Amino acid sequence: MPLKLEKYAPALFVFLWSTGFVGAKYIVPYADPFTFLTIRYVIAATILIAIAAILKQPLRLTRDQVKASIAVGLLLHVIYIGGVFYAVSLGVSAGISAVIVSIQPVLVSILAVPLLGERIRWTQVIGLFLGVAGIALLLLPKVFQGDYSSSISEVGIIICVIALLGTSAGYLVQKKFGSDIPFLTGTGMQYAVSASAFAVLSALTEDQRIEWSPAFFFGLAWIVFMLSIGSIVLLYGMLRAGSASKVSSLYYLVPPVAAIQAYFLFDEVIPPVGILGMALAGLGVVLVMRQGVEKTPA
Repeated sequence: MPLKLEKYAPALFVFLWSTGFVGAKYIVPYADPFTFLTIRYVIAATILIAIAAILKQPLRLTRDQVKASIAVGLLLHVIYIGGVFYAVSLGVSAGISAVIVSIQPVLVSILAVPLLGERIRWTQVIGLFLGVAGIALLLLPKVFQGDYSSSISEVGIIICVIALLGTSAGYLVQKKFGSDIPFLTGTGMQYAVSASAFAVLSALTEDQRIEWSPAFFFGLAWIVFMLSIGSIVLLYGMLRAGSASKVSSLYYLVPPVAAIQAYFLFDEVIPPVGILGMALAGLGVVLVMRQGVEKTPA
């Protein structure tokens, strides 16, 4: 990755990734979520496979690589991305959906204890409790007035939690099995699997509504090229340049950036208690991730 691009890549990645949550809200009036995602992933898969062919990267995967790609595709794209789009279509705001799924590294840290033999420090335990408290305040903005009800779709929140579980599991599968899979071909396979799954979901659950307007094509182009292609290429480049830790820390800037975008684009306002909740969740995540986990002695 060129030096100048490497310098600005992390900030650009955060910006592009955060637009995914805003993009979900933007596209909902013009298409059913699963129908839109079918089109998105068909186009993205075609582009990535074409790029792989042009760059003469391996186009064939082994059986184990295909299995890993299918698993990651279903977890990271169908359950995670599909869950976020569906939750937003049910009324969950872009900012709140971003906050919920941004707890992924915390959940991964917990799951890494039994699965990867890692230990959590006491400061990380405190961080976990702060994160949970922050999310509670974010979802229950009237708690200080004695109103413990939520104005947010309960089903939408459950879908966001399922999306969180999907991205966490997908990360662990990718970390364990995906290191030897050719990037472009493997990601193209993930996208193709996702397109097939979304096509089935669309046919079974939706009217397959699409409003073929300039706004729809703009949203489709942005999400395909800036998110499915651009952000993934940036991530791959940063990882190759050894910037994995920077990517991990910048990931937590996604919720506030998404909230700012949603404020200007959709007038989404998070009340002061919600802002406090977001701050607590962010502090909790910092405490969890600031120190590396320790390997359990053999």
